[in-house]
Amino acid sequence: MEQTISKELLDILACPKCKGDIELGPDKDVLICRTCRLVYEIREGIPIMLIDEAVDLDEYEKKEGG
Repeated sequence: MEQTISKELLDILACPKCKGDIELGPDKDVLICRTCRLVYEIREGIPIMLIDEAVDLDEYEKKEGG
């Protein structure tokens, strides 16, 4: 299911680990920090910005077949 994060929210969100920029994943269901190589899930339209719940980008790409 596609979940939408507004451009305004995306513009103010930052990676909780490095405070850097994040981007919306290709399926719009995750947020990605390329600097930390972490993926944050979006659940029911709410970004879960907890470092402990983040997934390594390499693991995420393997799971997604990317």
